[in-house]
Amino acid sequence: MPSFNQSIFHPAVFFLTGIPGFETYHAWLSIPFCCLYAIAISGNGMILFVIFTESSLHEPMYYFLSMLSFTDLGLCLSTLVTMLGIFWFNAREISFDACIGQMFFIHGFTFMESSVLLAMAFDRFTAICNPLRYATILTNSRIIKVGFAIVIRGTTALVPLLLLLKRLSFCHSHVLHHSYCFHPDVMTLSCTDTKINSAFGLAIVISTAGLDSVFILLSYVLIIHSVLNMASPEERKKVFGTCVSHISAVAIFYIPMISLSLVHRFGKQAPPLVHTLIANVYLLIPPVMNPIIYSVKTKQIRKAVLKIFLSKMI
Repeated sequence: MPSFNQSIFHPAVFFLTGIPGFETYHAWLSIPFCCLYAIAISGNGMILFVIFTESSLHEPMYYFLSMLSFTDLGLCLSTLVTMLGIFWFNAREISFDACIGQMFFIHGFTFMESSVLLAMAFDRFTAICNPLRYATILTNSRIIKVGFAIVIRGTTALVPLLLLLKRLSFCHSHVLHHSYCFHPDVMTLSCTDTKINSAFGLAIVISTAGLDSVFILLSYVLIIHSVLNMASPEERKKVFGTCVSHISAVAIFYIPMISLSLVHRFGKQAPPLVHTLIANVYLLIPPVMNPIIYSVKTKQIRKAVLKIFLSKMI
């Protein structure tokens, strides 16, 4: 077990954590994690493949879905090496610069996914509340611009946040609570003043995921108002059915993210196992569940996937 110097210095390495209390079973625990990663990577890869190869899916709704799959893939690949390295080789060490880099991708893809979910909510709002102008509002050129805006928005604010982190000194144990680098987790190990870091980090979260969630909620308030004005119950059911997949994706993204944030801010006395489990749910469940939800609930995606599998079998 490494010994940790308690003096103030800029760390060369941090030490990641697997599943606390189950270190001897890491090899066995790697099996379900490998399955989750395989499902996430293959599922999102399949969604991307069918959308770009099937001309019938070249519509705004599916372009936004491809963006969601891309961000989910990014989240998976950002933690794949460190997590499986811990389970298979007990490779817990990560350099400070590598930790900064991993945080950039994890938080960047998280903020991008929040923006994509907002864009998908706007897509559903336009399709339901203003169907006659849908094709003229969401043109291919505008969707491309939205995609670039999502990337820029998700990454720009992270640069100063991570630069602020590099100015901190660390004098506590350099053992992180997770199997990957997470900004609040790293920040709590500092023995210098982190008020600026905390305030700036909170401002970024509020201006991205917080603002996105408010606009998503507003979109569905307007959608529900529009749907309730429809005369036919069958038409209402059909319209609501087109929103089920997106509502599910929003829930499985925001609930784990809010839970992890609350644990870091108010659950400092919680057992390490709680931190680890919530952190793994936060990063793995959305990429695993989104392709399953959209494949099951979206008829066009399901037909395209089945078409590819049947053609391979034949």
